[in-house]
Amino acid sequence: MIKGVNLGNWLVLEKWMSPDLFDGTDAEDETGLCHQLAPDVLAERYRTHRSTYLTERDFAQLAALGIEAVRIPVPYAVFGDAEPFVGCIEYLDKAFAWAAAHGLKVMIDLHTVPGSQNGFDNGGLCGVCRWHRSPADVEFVLDLLERLTARYRGHSAFWAIEVLNEPISEELWVGLDIPNRYPAADPVAAAESEPVPSDFLRTFYRDAYRRIRAVDADVTIVFHDGFRLAEWGDFFRDAGFENYLLDTHLYLMVHTWLSGEDDLAGYLRYVDTEFTPALTAAAEHSPLIVGEWCLNTSAEAIVTESADTRRAYHRQIADAQLSAWQGTQGWFFWSYKLQVSGPALDGWDFGTSAALGYLPAL
Repeated sequence: MIKGVNLGNWLVLEKWMSPDLFDGTDAEDETGLCHQLAPDVLAERYRTHRSTYLTERDFAQLAALGIEAVRIPVPYAVFGDAEPFVGCIEYLDKAFAWAAAHGLKVMIDLHTVPGSQNGFDNGGLCGVCRWHRSPADVEFVLDLLERLTARYRGHSAFWAIEVLNEPISEELWVGLDIPNRYPAADPVAAAESEPVPSDFLRTFYRDAYRRIRAVDADVTIVFHDGFRLAEWGDFFRDAGFENYLLDTHLYLMVHTWLSGEDDLAGYLRYVDTEFTPALTAAAEHSPLIVGEWCLNTSAEAIVTESADTRRAYHRQIADAQLSAWQGTQGWFFWSYKLQVSGPALDGWDFGTSAALGYLPAL
Protein backbone atom coordinates (compact mmCIF):
# COMPACT_ATOMS: atom_id res chain seq x y z
CA MET A 1 0.00 0.00 0.00
CA ILE A 2 1.37 3.37 -1.06
CA LYS A 3 1.52 6.02 1.67
CA GLY A 4 1.60 9.50 0.20
CA VAL A 5 0.86 13.16 0.75
CA ASN A 6 -0.40 15.94 -1.48
CA LEU A 7 1.79 18.96 -2.02
CA GLY A 8 -1.22 21.24 -2.18
CA ASN A 9 -1.05 25.05 -2.38
CA TRP A 10 2.43 25.04 -3.91
CA LEU A 11 1.96 25.21 -7.68
CA VAL A 12 -1.82 25.58 -7.50
CA LEU A 13 -2.94 28.16 -4.94
CA GLU A 14 -5.91 27.85 -2.60
CA LYS A 15 -6.76 31.02 -0.73
CA TRP A 16 -7.82 29.29 2.49
CA MET A 17 -4.39 27.66 2.69
CA SER A 18 -2.35 30.86 2.13
CA PRO A 19 -4.64 33.88 2.50
CA ASP A 20 -1.72 36.32 2.63
CA LEU A 21 -0.91 35.60 -1.01
CA PHE A 22 -4.20 37.29 -1.93
CA ASP A 23 -3.46 40.53 -0.08
CA GLY A 24 -4.28 43.64 -2.05
CA THR A 25 -7.08 41.93 -3.99
CA ASP A 26 -10.63 40.81 -3.37
CA ALA A 27 -10.02 37.65 -5.38
CA GLU A 28 -11.31 34.32 -4.06
CA ASP A 29 -9.53 32.19 -6.64
CA GLU A 30 -6.29 32.08 -8.59
CA THR A 31 -7.85 33.44 -11.76
CA GLY A 32 -8.95 36.59 -9.94
CA LEU A 33 -5.56 36.97 -8.31
CA CYS A 34 -3.75 36.79 -11.63
CA HIS A 35 -6.05 39.35 -13.23
CA GLN A 36 -6.00 41.84 -10.36
CA LEU A 37 -2.29 42.10 -9.60
CA ALA A 38 0.17 43.96 -11.82
CA PRO A 39 2.32 41.50 -13.81
CA ASP A 40 5.56 42.35 -12.03
CA VAL A 41 3.95 42.12 -8.59
CA LEU A 42 2.28 38.85 -9.54
CA ALA A 43 5.50 37.31 -10.82
CA GLU A 44 7.43 38.25 -7.70
CA ARG A 45 4.70 36.99 -5.39
CA TYR A 46 4.68 33.63 -7.15
CA ARG A 47 8.46 33.42 -7.22
CA THR A 48 8.74 34.07 -3.50
CA HIS A 49 6.00 31.59 -2.63
CA ARG A 50 7.15 28.76 -4.87
CA SER A 51 10.79 29.15 -3.86
CA THR A 52 10.11 28.97 -0.13
CA TYR A 53 6.88 27.03 0.48
CA LEU A 54 8.53 23.71 -0.37
CA THR A 55 12.23 22.92 -0.65
CA GLU A 56 14.36 19.81 -0.81
CA ARG A 57 14.32 19.74 2.98
CA ASP A 58 10.60 18.92 2.86
CA PHE A 59 11.21 15.96 0.58
CA ALA A 60 13.91 14.70 2.92
CA GLN A 61 11.54 15.07 5.87
CA LEU A 62 8.76 13.20 4.11
CA ALA A 63 11.07 10.32 3.25
CA ALA A 64 12.26 10.19 6.86
CA LEU A 65 8.64 9.94 8.02
CA GLY A 66 8.05 6.90 5.83
CA ILE A 67 6.11 8.69 3.11
CA GLU A 68 6.63 6.93 -0.21
CA ALA A 69 5.03 9.22 -2.79
CA VAL A 70 3.88 12.78 -3.41
CA ARG A 71 0.89 13.89 -5.44
CA ILE A 72 1.69 17.29 -6.96
CA PRO A 73 -1.24 19.43 -8.15
CA VAL A 74 -0.23 21.43 -11.24
CA PRO A 75 -2.15 24.13 -13.14
CA TYR A 76 -2.94 24.07 -16.84
CA ALA A 77 -0.56 27.03 -17.15
CA VAL A 78 2.34 24.89 -15.89
CA PHE A 79 4.37 25.56 -19.07
CA GLY A 80 3.76 29.32 -18.90
CA ASP A 81 1.67 29.47 -22.05
CA ALA A 82 -1.62 30.73 -20.62
CA GLU A 83 -1.42 34.41 -19.66
CA PRO A 84 -1.82 36.06 -17.22
CA PHE A 85 -0.98 32.93 -15.22
CA VAL A 86 2.63 32.36 -14.19
CA GLY A 87 4.19 29.09 -15.31
CA CYS A 88 5.91 26.73 -12.89
CA ILE A 89 7.56 23.96 -14.87
CA GLU A 90 10.99 24.73 -13.37
CA TYR A 91 9.61 24.00 -9.90
CA LEU A 92 8.07 20.73 -11.06
CA ASP A 93 11.49 19.82 -12.45
CA LYS A 94 13.00 20.53 -9.04
CA ALA A 95 10.36 18.37 -7.36
CA PHE A 96 11.29 15.44 -9.58
CA ALA A 97 14.97 15.88 -8.79
CA TRP A 98 14.30 16.12 -5.05
CA ALA A 99 11.99 13.12 -5.13
CA ALA A 100 14.58 11.03 -6.93
CA ALA A 101 17.28 12.09 -4.48
CA HIS A 102 15.19 10.92 -1.53
CA GLY A 103 13.54 7.83 -3.00
CA LEU A 104 10.03 9.25 -3.42
CA LYS A 105 7.60 8.56 -6.26
CA VAL A 106 5.77 11.41 -8.01
CA MET A 107 2.18 11.56 -9.23
CA ILE A 108 1.48 14.59 -11.40
CA ASP A 109 -2.10 15.74 -10.84
CA LEU A 110 -3.64 18.11 -13.39
CA HIS A 111 -5.61 20.20 -10.93
CA THR A 112 -7.02 22.97 -13.13
CA VAL A 113 -8.21 23.35 -16.72
CA PRO A 114 -9.35 26.39 -18.74
CA GLY A 115 -12.98 27.12 -17.96
CA SER A 116 -12.80 24.85 -14.89
CA GLN A 117 -14.08 21.33 -14.40
CA ASN A 118 -15.83 21.87 -11.07
CA GLY A 119 -16.42 25.49 -10.02
CA PHE A 120 -14.37 24.99 -6.86
CA ASP A 121 -11.84 27.53 -5.65
CA ASN A 122 -9.23 24.77 -5.97
CA GLY A 123 -10.03 24.61 -9.69
CA GLY A 124 -8.87 28.20 -9.94
CA LEU A 125 -12.21 29.65 -11.06
CA CYS A 126 -15.07 29.81 -8.59
CA GLY A 127 -18.60 29.11 -9.76
CA VAL A 128 -17.62 28.30 -13.35
CA CYS A 129 -17.70 24.86 -14.99
CA ARG A 130 -17.50 25.18 -18.76
CA TRP A 131 -14.28 23.42 -19.82
CA HIS A 132 -16.05 20.38 -21.20
CA ARG A 133 -18.17 22.59 -23.47
CA SER A 134 -15.13 23.84 -25.44
CA PRO A 135 -13.51 21.36 -27.89
CA ALA A 136 -10.48 23.67 -28.13
CA ASP A 137 -9.98 23.66 -24.36
CA VAL A 138 -10.40 19.88 -24.19
CA GLU A 139 -7.76 19.48 -26.89
CA PHE A 140 -5.45 21.86 -25.02
CA VAL A 141 -5.66 19.60 -21.98
CA LEU A 142 -5.03 16.41 -23.97
CA ASP A 143 -1.97 18.03 -25.54
CA LEU A 144 -0.80 19.21 -22.12
CA LEU A 145 -1.02 15.67 -20.74
CA GLU A 146 1.11 14.47 -23.64
CA ARG A 147 3.69 17.19 -23.02
CA LEU A 148 3.96 16.46 -19.31
CA THR A 149 4.27 12.74 -19.95
CA ALA A 150 6.95 13.26 -22.58
CA ARG A 151 8.93 15.59 -20.33
CA TYR A 152 9.21 13.10 -17.47
CA ARG A 153 9.07 9.81 -19.36
CA GLY A 154 11.86 7.57 -18.13
CA HIS A 155 12.56 9.71 -15.05
CA SER A 156 13.23 7.46 -12.07
CA ALA A 157 10.69 9.33 -9.89
CA PHE A 158 7.87 9.44 -12.47
CA TRP A 159 5.30 6.98 -11.21
CA ALA A 160 1.86 8.29 -12.23
CA ILE A 161 -0.11 11.03 -13.94
CA GLU A 162 -3.69 11.95 -13.02
CA VAL A 163 -5.50 13.24 -16.07
CA LEU A 164 -7.99 15.54 -14.30
CA ASN A 165 -8.74 16.45 -10.70
CA GLU A 166 -12.33 16.34 -9.44
CA PRO A 167 -14.59 16.80 -12.48
CA ILE A 168 -17.85 17.50 -10.71
CA SER A 169 -20.96 15.35 -10.82
CA GLU A 170 -24.54 16.55 -11.02
CA GLU A 171 -25.20 15.17 -7.53
CA LEU A 172 -22.44 17.26 -5.96
CA TRP A 173 -23.08 20.33 -8.13
CA VAL A 174 -26.67 20.41 -6.86
CA GLY A 175 -26.10 18.96 -3.38
CA LEU A 176 -23.41 21.47 -2.46
CA ASP A 177 -25.08 24.27 -4.45
CA ILE A 178 -21.77 25.13 -6.11
CA PRO A 179 -22.89 28.38 -7.84
CA ASN A 180 -23.85 29.85 -4.45
CA ARG A 181 -21.21 28.18 -2.29
CA TYR A 182 -18.48 29.41 -4.68
CA PRO A 183 -20.00 32.49 -6.36
CA ALA A 184 -18.44 33.48 -9.66
CA ALA A 185 -16.74 36.88 -9.84
CA ASP A 186 -17.89 37.21 -13.45
CA PRO A 187 -21.48 36.06 -14.09
CA VAL A 188 -20.87 36.18 -17.83
CA ALA A 189 -18.01 33.70 -17.52
CA ALA A 190 -20.25 31.46 -15.43
CA ALA A 191 -23.11 31.44 -17.95
CA GLU A 192 -24.13 27.93 -19.04
CA SER A 193 -21.96 26.33 -16.37
CA GLU A 194 -23.05 22.82 -15.53
CA PRO A 195 -21.72 19.57 -14.00
CA VAL A 196 -19.47 17.45 -16.18
CA PRO A 197 -21.62 14.81 -17.92
CA SER A 198 -20.66 11.17 -17.41
CA ASP A 199 -20.73 10.44 -21.15
CA PHE A 200 -18.29 13.26 -21.80
CA LEU A 201 -16.03 12.09 -19.00
CA ARG A 202 -15.89 8.54 -20.36
CA THR A 203 -14.91 9.83 -23.79
CA PHE A 204 -12.29 12.15 -22.34
CA TYR A 205 -10.80 9.35 -20.24
CA ARG A 206 -10.52 7.08 -23.27
CA ASP A 207 -8.83 9.85 -25.26
CA ALA A 208 -6.47 10.76 -22.42
CA TYR A 209 -5.47 7.13 -21.90
CA ARG A 210 -4.78 6.66 -25.61
CA ARG A 211 -2.75 9.87 -25.90
CA ILE A 212 -0.65 9.20 -22.80
CA ARG A 213 -0.05 5.56 -23.68
CA ALA A 214 1.25 6.62 -27.09
CA VAL A 215 3.97 8.57 -25.27
CA ASP A 216 4.70 6.28 -22.32
CA ALA A 217 3.78 2.60 -22.20
CA ASP A 218 4.70 2.19 -18.53
CA VAL A 219 3.49 5.15 -16.48
CA THR A 220 0.49 4.54 -14.20
CA ILE A 221 -2.51 6.55 -15.42
CA VAL A 222 -4.93 7.79 -12.77
CA PHE A 223 -8.60 8.70 -13.28
CA HIS A 224 -10.67 10.56 -10.71
CA ASP A 225 -14.10 9.07 -10.13
CA GLY A 226 -15.77 12.43 -10.72
CA PHE A 227 -17.68 12.02 -7.44
CA ARG A 228 -19.56 9.12 -8.98
CA LEU A 229 -17.59 6.12 -7.75
CA ALA A 230 -20.42 3.63 -8.14
CA GLU A 231 -20.99 4.51 -11.82
CA TRP A 232 -17.75 3.14 -13.25
CA GLY A 233 -18.27 -0.59 -12.86
CA ASP A 234 -16.10 -2.42 -15.39
CA PHE A 235 -15.69 0.59 -17.69
CA PHE A 236 -11.89 0.65 -17.47
CA ARG A 237 -11.49 -3.10 -17.90
CA ASP A 238 -13.91 -3.18 -20.81
CA ALA A 239 -12.00 -0.30 -22.44
CA GLY A 240 -8.80 -2.33 -22.24
CA PHE A 241 -7.00 -0.03 -19.81
CA GLU A 242 -3.86 -1.41 -18.18
CA ASN A 243 -1.73 -0.08 -15.33
CA TYR A 244 -4.33 2.39 -14.15
CA LEU A 245 -5.85 3.52 -10.85
CA LEU A 246 -9.29 4.91 -10.06
CA ASP A 247 -8.95 7.80 -7.62
CA THR A 248 -11.60 8.78 -5.12
CA HIS A 249 -11.52 11.70 -2.68
CA LEU A 250 -13.24 11.14 0.65
CA TYR A 251 -13.70 14.10 2.98
CA LEU A 252 -15.46 13.94 6.32
CA MET A 253 -16.64 17.53 6.23
CA VAL A 254 -18.95 16.72 3.31
CA HIS A 255 -20.98 14.73 5.83
CA THR A 256 -21.57 17.91 7.81
CA TRP A 257 -22.42 19.93 4.73
CA LEU A 258 -25.02 17.42 3.59
CA SER A 259 -26.43 16.21 6.93
CA GLY A 260 -25.72 18.93 9.48
CA GLU A 261 -24.39 16.28 11.88
CA ASP A 262 -21.20 17.41 13.61
CA ASP A 263 -19.86 15.08 16.27
CA LEU A 264 -17.26 12.35 16.58
CA ALA A 265 -19.76 9.51 16.69
CA GLY A 266 -21.39 10.78 13.52
CA TYR A 267 -18.10 11.00 11.66
CA LEU A 268 -17.07 7.52 12.71
CA ARG A 269 -20.46 6.16 11.70
CA TYR A 270 -20.16 7.95 8.34
CA VAL A 271 -16.82 6.25 7.64
CA ASP A 272 -18.31 2.88 8.54
CA THR A 273 -21.54 3.21 6.58
CA GLU A 274 -20.41 5.27 3.58
CA PHE A 275 -16.67 5.12 2.90
CA THR A 276 -16.04 1.45 3.62
CA PRO A 277 -18.96 -0.06 1.63
CA ALA A 278 -18.32 2.25 -1.33
CA LEU A 279 -14.65 1.30 -1.52
CA THR A 280 -15.37 -2.39 -1.07
CA ALA A 281 -17.87 -2.40 -3.94
CA ALA A 282 -15.70 -0.35 -6.31
CA ALA A 283 -12.58 -2.42 -5.61
CA GLU A 284 -14.29 -5.42 -7.21
CA HIS A 285 -13.97 -3.63 -10.55
CA SER A 286 -10.88 -1.39 -10.44
CA PRO A 287 -7.71 -0.85 -8.41
CA LEU A 288 -8.42 2.13 -6.17
CA ILE A 289 -6.47 4.89 -4.53
CA VAL A 290 -7.71 7.52 -2.08
CA GLY A 291 -6.04 10.53 -3.62
CA GLU A 292 -7.26 13.04 -1.03
CA TRP A 293 -8.42 12.72 2.57
CA CYS A 294 -7.72 14.53 5.81
CA LEU A 295 -8.54 14.83 9.48
CA ASN A 296 -10.53 18.00 8.97
CA THR A 297 -14.09 18.10 10.20
CA SER A 298 -16.30 21.09 10.88
CA ALA A 299 -16.33 20.41 14.61
CA GLU A 300 -15.85 23.90 15.99
CA ALA A 301 -16.06 22.74 19.61
CA ILE A 302 -12.87 20.69 19.40
CA VAL A 303 -10.68 23.72 18.68
CA THR A 304 -11.31 24.99 22.20
CA GLU A 305 -10.00 21.79 23.77
CA SER A 306 -6.46 20.99 24.86
CA ALA A 307 -3.82 19.78 22.45
CA ASP A 308 -4.05 16.28 23.96
CA THR A 309 -7.81 16.21 23.49
CA ARG A 310 -7.50 17.31 19.87
CA ARG A 311 -4.82 14.71 19.25
CA ALA A 312 -6.99 11.91 20.67
CA TYR A 313 -9.94 13.13 18.57
CA HIS A 314 -7.88 13.12 15.39
CA ARG A 315 -6.31 9.78 16.24
CA GLN A 316 -9.74 8.16 16.28
CA ILE A 317 -10.72 9.79 13.01
CA ALA A 318 -7.41 8.83 11.39
CA ASP A 319 -7.60 5.21 12.55
CA ALA A 320 -11.15 4.82 11.26
CA GLN A 321 -10.23 6.14 7.82
CA LEU A 322 -6.96 4.21 7.55
CA SER A 323 -8.90 1.05 8.30
CA ALA A 324 -11.36 1.87 5.52
CA TRP A 325 -8.50 2.45 3.06
CA GLN A 326 -7.08 -1.08 3.62
CA GLY A 327 -8.77 -2.45 0.51
CA THR A 328 -7.14 0.17 -1.74
CA GLN A 329 -3.74 0.45 -3.38
CA GLY A 330 -2.85 3.39 -1.13
CA TRP A 331 -3.63 6.93 -0.07
CA PHE A 332 -2.47 10.55 -0.34
CA PHE A 333 -3.12 12.79 2.66
CA TRP A 334 -4.35 16.37 2.08
CA SER A 335 -2.20 18.18 2.63
CA TYR A 336 1.42 18.21 3.69
CA LYS A 337 1.52 21.87 4.66
CA LEU A 338 -0.81 24.74 5.50
CA GLN A 339 0.43 28.31 5.61
CA VAL A 340 -1.76 29.30 8.54
CA SER A 341 -1.08 29.73 12.23
CA GLY A 342 -2.84 27.74 14.92
CA PRO A 343 -5.17 24.74 14.65
CA ALA A 344 -8.24 26.60 13.41
CA LEU A 345 -9.22 28.68 10.44
CA ASP A 346 -12.71 30.16 10.01
CA GLY A 347 -14.11 27.83 12.65
CA TRP A 348 -12.76 24.64 11.10
CA ASP A 349 -10.40 22.35 12.96
CA PHE A 350 -7.38 21.31 10.93
CA GLY A 351 -5.37 18.30 11.98
CA THR A 352 -3.74 18.26 8.58
CA SER A 353 -0.49 20.15 8.92
CA ALA A 354 2.84 18.44 9.45
CA ALA A 355 3.65 21.35 11.77
CA LEU A 356 0.88 20.18 14.13
CA GLY A 357 2.56 16.81 14.46
CA TYR A 358 -0.13 14.52 13.09
CA LEU A 359 1.53 13.39 9.88
CA PRO A 360 4.18 11.16 11.51
CA ALA A 361 1.42 9.26 13.34
CA LEU A 362 -0.19 8.16 10.09
